[in-house]
Amino acid sequence: MSMTTALPPGQLTGSVLFYSQPEPLNRETHGNLGLKRLDKPFAFAATTQVVPLTVGEFPLAALSFPIIFAGEQHQPLAVMGLNANENMFVNDGGFESGVYVPAYIRRYPFVLANDPQREQLVVCIDRAAPMLGELPDLAFFDDKGEPTEYTKGCIQFCQDFETEVRRTESFCNLLRELDLFETRKATHTPVLPGGGQGEPQTIAEYFAVSEAKMKALPDAKIRELLDNGALAQIYAHLTSLIGWDRLIALAIVRQNRPPPPANLN
Repeated sequence: MSMTTALPPGQLTGSVLFYSQPEPLNRETHGNLGLKRLDKPFAFAATTQVVPLTVGEFPLAALSFPIIFAGEQHQPLAVMGLNANENMFVNDGGFESGVYVPAYIRRYPFVLANDPQREQLVVCIDRAAPMLGELPDLAFFDDKGEPTEYTKGCIQFCQDFETEVRRTESFCNLLRELDLFETRKATHTPVLPGGGQGEPQTIAEYFAVSEAKMKALPDAKIRELLDNGALAQIYAHLTSLIGWDRLIALAIVRQNRPPPPANLN
């Protein structure tokens, strides 16, 4: 499952999902550009199975989909589909009503990226984003070449997001230090014709917090997790895992849905 796309060599370094043509935002190159309102604003996320989450998003995200941890750094991810290149919550270019939209998606096409020459983060946009264009509804720069209030707000959003990313890294480091992770499997037992049950099928393997390891922690450590807010985020993650059943139910409904009528015109 590929979750990142490398930036072109010799430019900015890092890896960011969705961004195929990142460019540092500047008035000379992008003075006439801005965002156009689209009927299908989230079409770019329609084939994204998993999206990174920050720890502060756990309570809201847990109401919509499973939150898992993946990779050596145990990065938190929102699972939005059972199959690669599938987002079960984006239909016709928009998120279903009531579904939480992760900040990672909401910041697009803006992003902060590493500039190795200046050793700092710079504001970039994805020049290939479908919502970018001239004569925009929301311009990046005003007539004087200064960033508009809209652009300033987007930059602040990206800066706040990076702050949350650092907080999330600290959260995951703490869970690793306490050895709270375990490997889990999401499974589905299909119902056979006639009412019988088939063999359980593994849908995904991932890292999750172990409830047994949590219970084995000293009382003082539990109190520390409670005081710093980590305990609430852990239980939001554990509660979210019920969302695997929702994904499976959605998949079954779609599988049994009759095909659309043929176009006779």
